[in-house]
Amino acid sequence: MPTIKEIPSDATIISHQLMLRAGMIRQLTSGIYMWLPIGLRVLKKVEEIVRAEMDNAGAIEVRLPCIQPLTLWHASGRITQKSDLTEQMLKMQDRHGTDLLFAPTAEEAMCQLFQQNVTSYRELPKNLYQIGWKFRDEIRPRYGVMRAREFFMKDGYSFDLTEELALNTYNKMLMAYLEVFARMGLTAIPVSAHPGAIGGSYSHEFHVLAKTGESTIYYDPGLLEALKRDDFNLKDLERFYAAEEEKHGEITDRSDLTELKTSKGIEVGHIFYLGDKYSKAMGINIQTQDMQLIHPQMGTYGIGVSRLVGAIIEANHDERGVIWPASVAPFICGLINLSKGDSACDQISEDVYSSLKKAALETLYDDTQNSAGVKFANMDLIGLPIQIIVGKKNAAENRVEVKDRKTGTSDIVSISGVVDIVINMVQQLMSV
Repeated sequence: MPTIKEIPSDATIISHQLMLRAGMIRQLTSGIYMWLPIGLRVLKKVEEIVRAEMDNAGAIEVRLPCIQPLTLWHASGRITQKSDLTEQMLKMQDRHGTDLLFAPTAEEAMCQLFQQNVTSYRELPKNLYQIGWKFRDEIRPRYGVMRAREFFMKDGYSFDLTEELALNTYNKMLMAYLEVFARMGLTAIPVSAHPGAIGGSYSHEFHVLAKTGESTIYYDPGLLEALKRDDFNLKDLERFYAAEEEKHGEITDRSDLTELKTSKGIEVGHIFYLGDKYSKAMGINIQTQDMQLIHPQMGTYGIGVSRLVGAIIEANHDERGVIWPASVAPFICGLINLSKGDSACDQISEDVYSSLKKAALETLYDDTQNSAGVKFANMDLIGLPIQIIVGKKNAAENRVEVKDRKTGTSDIVSISGVVDIVINMVQQLMSV
């Protein structure tokens, strides 16, 4: 955990600064980062929340190759389109001269998988997803993991028999996405958006409000309150106006838009209704109950898993460092031994650490020889939700200090009560 005291000169937004300072990432080359232990733990926590909610929504996880043959993209017609996506592809050839690319997305590959294995309406619906590394050769990578060339992403693809059924799946994914972000302590606003290079006739982006966001979004103020409902769905969303800047600029016939809120946002997810754009281009046919051949209706659904780590920091920090929501914190507790080498402090620290581990409370134990000031600064910087502080005065009375990182409130408690206190704090933090 190589922490840095000074703000790195090449980092312009707070998440990039704090990820470098907290020892979460290090740059290998432009737009490509190495994930260090603390950062990797957060990335895995975010990944597991995404996976759990996709599974809860009925999606099934698969893993497709990150290297794809370019012929697939010729079949869909996307390789000949002028777009940011095709211009950002990293292309290569193998030793046999076969044209390949490092996949920025996987509509074509998923279509081939579907075509090889599904032929009848009886086998629908299918909703498949993967979580893995993608690459887009950004012309100007910036903001750390927020706009990197290599990024960790969940991409999902659904196949349905009719438009109505496809939009039902779209609605399930919308609701699943809102749950994903809520579990991370984020309010993500779904807004109408252009489908861009992915295509399709209908799409929504999900934006986390942040002053450093690259996007500008416009939305009805009532939407924020409506999003707090557990059963919020696509029909509810359509009652409110919400659009990203490019989409908003096209709207000229609405006279009821005077009360809109305007905010900066960080895009963390995007869902698309594709219709038969890819299934038709790729020659995918499904036999219906009345023996007709049709092209299945598709949807595609993306979440920027590594980008979410940066977005969470943008929404949860103070002047001292990160303040992790409990659900994604690399550790739930930070144990600080202020007097390493003192027999009482060492013994109490070891006992508390062992008790927390037995209770399955992930704990980072700072048993270094650093000064108290450095230890406090590092623990605040990495932002673990709960701090447990062992000092000589309290140790003499078999007590320790338990502190809430976010509020700064603390209590002096007996060693025997530490685990119960922490469990109660975790339950409260997870319910926020």
